[in-house]
Amino acid sequence: MKRIAFFAVAVLVLLGCQPKEEVLAQQPQGSVVYMTKEITPEALVNIYQALGVPAEGRVAVKISTGESAKSNYLRPELIKDLVQMVNGTIVECNTAYGGNRSTTANHRKAIEERGFNQIAAVDIMDEDDTMHLPVTDTKHLKYNIVGSHLANYDFMINLAHFKGHAMGGFGGVLKNQSIGVASSSGKIYIHTGGKSQSNWTSVEQDDFLESMAASAQSVHNYFKQPGKNIIYINVMNNMSVDCDCDGNPSAPCLRDIGILASTDPVALDQACLDLVFNHTNSNGDDAKPLVDRINKKHGVHTVEHAEKIGLGSRKYTIISIDK
Repeated sequence: MKRIAFFAVAVLVLLGCQPKEEVLAQQPQGSVVYMTKEITPEALVNIYQALGVPAEGRVAVKISTGESAKSNYLRPELIKDLVQMVNGTIVECNTAYGGNRSTTANHRKAIEERGFNQIAAVDIMDEDDTMHLPVTDTKHLKYNIVGSHLANYDFMINLAHFKGHAMGGFGGVLKNQSIGVASSSGKIYIHTGGKSQSNWTSVEQDDFLESMAASAQSVHNYFKQPGKNIIYINVMNNMSVDCDCDGNPSAPCLRDIGILASTDPVALDQACLDLVFNHTNSNGDDAKPLVDRINKKHGVHTVEHAEKIGLGSRKYTIISIDK
């Protein structure tokens, strides 16, 4: 498997070598991706502010509430300052498998156990009903099925935990926006490549990955209507090969890298992939298990297809906000 960097055309600004103003004066190639090596509540606020896109109106903050206390979901103490600063509502949807978040009652219990309801209001968007979003790419899906409460929001902060995933290879903002925003029936619809909304039928791996890209694009387009907007943040910590939907994930072998943010979800996930694939491994800091998981599931194809259908660009420039 060739390294991802071979595919991505990216201008990487070496972290800390130049102030932001100098970098911007050089007319960066592709989409701008901001980065900080710090993973703190203050750093999360700082990188949100660096984007220069203030959250306005009714703000949804899309996270994963995690399958168990052992899962590597973003902890409330990390996200609290940002969520409260934008007066945001944490939003989720029920899962489509038998875990502890497959019903609204169980999901709310899990939310309370994790402490998310202590920092903000939490909305399970498919609690009452679903709604269909149009898809631009109809190769596999006729539409995207999301929670009906999505219509209650003007702005979304897609706040994702970047890590591995048993089915998609990796999970970042594209997964958080596709599988994460889909209702329970919508999750099955994406996972089966549009074959079913109720039964887990077999599907070609690339069809599933392409369906994720298509559904993520539909949510992006929804929030690009007049009066709405969306931004993207990936937190690269606790990067197990397993997703936060795994209640007993493998321990991370890769050390924490930082927080990255962009208005382009494709560029953002690609930048995170490149940081993993180009990582210099050492004892106790090994990216190989995560790289192997991504390669085994052909995970790069998600960003490849997302770029192909016009969701964003795999070309990017990383700009450090660290002093």
